[in-house]
Amino acid sequence: MPVFRAHYHKTAIEDVFRQGPFDAVLHLGRVGNLSERADKRFDLNVVGSKKVLSLARSSGAKRLVVLSTFHVYGAHPHNHTPISEEDPLRAGPDFPQIADAIQLDAMAAEWAYRHPEIGTVVLRPTNVVGSGIQNTMCRLLRLSRVPKLAGFNPMSQFVHGTDLARAVIAAMRGNARGVFNVAGPTELPWATAIEVAGASSLPLPSALVSLYVKTMTDFPAYLVNFLKYPCVITDAAFKKAFDYAPEMSMRETLEDVRR
Repeated sequence: MPVFRAHYHKTAIEDVFRQGPFDAVLHLGRVGNLSERADKRFDLNVVGSKKVLSLARSSGAKRLVVLSTFHVYGAHPHNHTPISEEDPLRAGPDFPQIADAIQLDAMAAEWAYRHPEIGTVVLRPTNVVGSGIQNTMCRLLRLSRVPKLAGFNPMSQFVHGTDLARAVIAAMRGNARGVFNVAGPTELPWATAIEVAGASSLPLPSALVSLYVKTMTDFPAYLVNFLKYPCVITDAAFKKAFDYAPEMSMRETLEDVRR
């Protein structure tokens, strides 16, 4: 398979799309690195994504898959369980660090309905984990002692990267369009997830956890709420629309994180 490297704003990416028509476009790259300036993340995640969507349309693609995240729902004390695709996105007001992710999600969701000529699917997966993945959740679970807030033990979800890849392929090959959650095999308490992953818990008073995250780690501030409140999603709609089910069990999924 040929590989091209091109900046969103350069003509090189337009040259790549001119080689179409393509059957499908998979837009899977969102910059989540908070060390990048907010304006640069916005430029890449929102402005750049808009360019990709436009090029997908002009190239004649029939399917478009955009990878978002369940973080757009936010971990909130008023969240009910489970959260469906119709529920509000609560992450925005308190955590500007993921504002660009919310804007990307909203833009792609609107695109899905404004351009019915392209079968657009926006995926909101839960925590994606696996041995070769270097995201925030994997780095957290690879600590020798993983933070757990005293008095809190929220239900958590995880999907293995291999199962997410299968979900992306199912979305690409299917006929349905719209926004869909991808939830993984089941949910379990955060303390149990730490144990299954092969780590030990680091009990922290809730009053000190924000200070710990800010001064002792490079983890994003919005992660604290996910250690306090549940954000459990349902992917019943995705399973029904695309005849999908994860192949890896929760134990297999979490045990693979530290390999």
